[in-house]
Amino acid sequence: MRKLVALPVLSADALSSVAYGPEALLAVLVLAGTAGLGYVFPVSGAIVLLILVVGLSYRQTIRAYPHGGGSYIVAGDNLGPVAGLVAAAGLMTDYVLTVAVSIASGVAAVTSAIPGFASVTVPLGLGVIALLLAGNLRGVRQAGVLFAAPTYAFIIAMFLLITIGLIKGIGEGFTPRPDPAVTATEGIGLLLIMRAFSSGATAMTGIEAISNAVPAFRPVAWRQARTTLSWMTGLLIAMFAGIIVLAHVADVVPSGQETVLSQLAHLSFGSGWLYVFVQAATAAVLLLAANTAYNDFPRVLSLLARDEFAPRMFMRLGDRLAYSNGIILLSLAAALVFVAFDGQTTALIPLYAVGVFLAFTLSQCGMVVHWWNKRSPNWRRSMAFNALGALLSFLVFITAGISKFTSGAWVAILAVGLFLLLTLRIHRHYSSVRASLRLRPDTAPAPQHTTTGPPVNEEREELPDDVHHLVLVALATLDLAGLRALAYAASLGQPVLALHIGLTEEEAQRSRAYWTAWGDHVPLEIVVSPYRATVAPLVHHVQALHQQHPGLTLTVVLPEIVTRHRRYQLLHNRTAPRLRRALRPLPKVVITAVPFHV
Repeated sequence: MRKLVALPVLSADALSSVAYGPEALLAVLVLAGTAGLGYVFPVSGAIVLLILVVGLSYRQTIRAYPHGGGSYIVAGDNLGPVAGLVAAAGLMTDYVLTVAVSIASGVAAVTSAIPGFASVTVPLGLGVIALLLAGNLRGVRQAGVLFAAPTYAFIIAMFLLITIGLIKGIGEGFTPRPDPAVTATEGIGLLLIMRAFSSGATAMTGIEAISNAVPAFRPVAWRQARTTLSWMTGLLIAMFAGIIVLAHVADVVPSGQETVLSQLAHLSFGSGWLYVFVQAATAAVLLLAANTAYNDFPRVLSLLARDEFAPRMFMRLGDRLAYSNGIILLSLAAALVFVAFDGQTTALIPLYAVGVFLAFTLSQCGMVVHWWNKRSPNWRRSMAFNALGALLSFLVFITAGISKFTSGAWVAILAVGLFLLLTLRIHRHYSSVRASLRLRPDTAPAPQHTTTGPPVNEEREELPDDVHHLVLVALATLDLAGLRALAYAASLGQPVLALHIGLTEEEAQRSRAYWTAWGDHVPLEIVVSPYRATVAPLVHHVQALHQQHPGLTLTVVLPEIVTRHRRYQLLHNRTAPRLRRALRPLPKVVITAVPFHV
């Protein structure tokens, strides 16, 4: 991608957070009345400093990981697999909440402009999630002008709002309006300031997106990515600080009926077309930010599945090259969270900072270890940036965990703990299965094969001696389960053909080499599936065999992993039931599953 396209596409999540970050900060400080609002500038200044430091830290990450360095990869490489899993847990929580919070804030932008929709907030948000689910399952991707336009429209809207608002507020004065009701319900104290700081820091969500997508840039990719990150950081700081200053000048405080941005737009533009433009741009960029999670969540989940920390079904790409299972899981989780918190942004914010800054902290700590081990040029300066980023991110994580624990942060902390426990159990199970399937020197001798019998020209009533078999063994890999299926097929005394569906040419060549090393005792046919499908190519191959030899009775033998505990069965591919459904309409086809118990 060019920088002009990459900036809006990859920055949508981070830049759109100014729609709810400043409001979340004000919503906490206003609890202490006028005295609380007096701390808005010091707290905002600390958040601006945090954005700057973390932005500079991720510039070092991009230089160190030019092929993409998300928190899971960086923490796992440098701090060990458990740290990587904890970082992944923070990321996954972040992505789910990105969808829920972005949609909640986008719906709030709509209901602020059209108050009549306020009563259908939850159905409206669920409808948006359903649209995102359908679009991503069909392979919609963030690319080109179509996806760049909402972010650029939002940037223009924010700078128009800030510039015109400040000119009008400072130079001409706003239309007289009643003083905001800021009756204190809490005393000003350290805990309140900590809560305000961690709430406002949610404006940083999505700042690591560019470091994840370095390979998507044009050469030299890492230089282009660092430049784009710098622009994103500068825009984020300018918009965040501008909204805070404008809200202070205009004496605007959060309201349950209308967002802060909507109030500021009303004061600056009235109810004319510029107000509509601001609200529409805000809703559009928040929808795009929610869609960003649909790219990142399934990708991280596929990495976890690759490393055997998540079910292998999440590695499978659909026929539109989308991780369909991960997309569905994200939609269900986001919908559950959205409904549980009634679609209210203020209720969701306390959950947000925990996952975000947990991932930030581990990523930056991983980078500190990386620079210490590599000792590459300028490593001391890079390590200093990352160490400061790690320290500040950790302080925000602890602040959010303590100050917002009873407000909902405990849900995010519990989710991280359960995620870690579940992924470790899954990995332990896969390790046990791999040990059970590993080939050993005392493996039984290879099965032999014979030639095929003559075909029968038409379907009719048959005697046993009239049936001519071909046994087709579908092999995903050459392991003990596969050898058991081959041995069973050979024991039938009928011709045997092994079939392997390769997802790439390289993988097909590797499988052929394994087969040759094993001894090539049975004919092997490899079908390369360029769209990464497995069931459809196998069905098409069976159909082709029927067309060539209509008299053959085809027995399709499938190795099947059977676990002692049913709860582990979902961790393994359910190819046999899918094949049975797909092959049922074809005549003279028998499906046989050969179980291998682990």
